[in-house]
Amino acid sequence: MAHSNYDLKKMEKKLKKHLDHDRMVHTRGVMYTAACLGMVHGCDLEKCQTAGLLHDCAKCMPDSTKIKLCVKNSISITDYEIRHPFILHAKLGAWVAKKKYRIQDTEILDAITWHTTGKTAMTDLDKIIYIADYIEPGRTKAPRLEEVRRESFRDLDEAMYMILSDTLQYLKRSGKEIDPATESAFAYYCNLHNQK
Repeated sequence: MAHSNYDLKKMEKKLKKHLDHDRMVHTRGVMYTAACLGMVHGCDLEKCQTAGLLHDCAKCMPDSTKIKLCVKNSISITDYEIRHPFILHAKLGAWVAKKKYRIQDTEILDAITWHTTGKTAMTDLDKIIYIADYIEPGRTKAPRLEEVRRESFRDLDEAMYMILSDTLQYLKRSGKEIDPATESAFAYYCNLHNQK
């Protein structure tokens, strides 16, 4: 397996300047959880760690800055994202990872892009970052968290189905608008679940 030259320690030092303390603690949790999931599911550990480390690199910017940067750099914004600009940290994060952290690997950049909404037909790396973000040790609030954590180490698709299902239920209950990307991701993983 070819070893790329991402210096995680150096990246982490740089990242610390842009994230608040709690976000940094969460980020480390995601990085380590992604590595653990990568070990179990045979995914490149360095990619898992790099994507985990950088998944929220644009999270702590003000929403107005997120929109400005997307417009300036021709990153497409959906109507949903204009109404909920906090979600742009994922797409924008991929751009920041490329520009500021010199990440060229499209698999890593994609995993950062989709870690918030999910999408249909995700790669293992995409799923691992999405799931790690949800189950890292600092997370305590989600329903069925123990079950989801166990399932994540058995079957990534099933874990995706569980997380998306719980996320949509939560959004519906709280009367929040749902991102179409999340709905299509759920339909996809629901279908896989039903085929089992």
